[in-house]
Amino acid sequence: MGATAVFPLGLYSLEHDSVEAIPEGSQIAIPNDETNQARALLVLQEAGLIELADGGSSFSTPLDVVAEGSKVTVTPVDAAQTAIALKSGSVAASVINNDFVTDAGLTAEDAVFSDDPNGEAAQPYINIWVASAENADNPDYATLVDIWHSAEVEAAALEESGGTAVFKDNSPEELQEILAGIEDDLRAQG
Repeated sequence: MGATAVFPLGLYSLEHDSVEAIPEGSQIAIPNDETNQARALLVLQEAGLIELADGGSSFSTPLDVVAEGSKVTVTPVDAAQTAIALKSGSVAASVINNDFVTDAGLTAEDAVFSDDPNGEAAQPYINIWVASAENADNPDYATLVDIWHSAEVEAAALEESGGTAVFKDNSPEELQEILAGIEDDLRAQG
């Protein structure tokens, strides 16, 4: 098992140049797939725009948004539609996956807020190499991790991500701890 990178998730607005400028009651588009939706909600909470029940987790849904503690409302849409919703003016801001930022004519620098790739909330989103238990000691898999962290591959990943990739070197033990925390959150979901 080896870590690769985290790609920050950004909040973009064409009308407002800061999180603070987003008016009370505004609508924010977020991706509607489970993984990105939960992360988008955590981004909005980290930005101070919403409050999530019990502090939120990588399993949060729009039903976990505490209306009384939130400045904005969320509108889940297909991830590819978050940029379109922003460009149409139907929302004040959108949380847009890195895959769609460039296609939308935006750059990472255009984000009014991004999650902290070194923060605890981003840990479940570290991209990793993983092997089955019977292949855990296979040296070829360890070589893949080493190749990923070579200067050439990291430079290519950085370019491909528009300069947003944050490379991680968490140990297998640290990654197992993160996974255990995610599993605990999942069990708590019932």
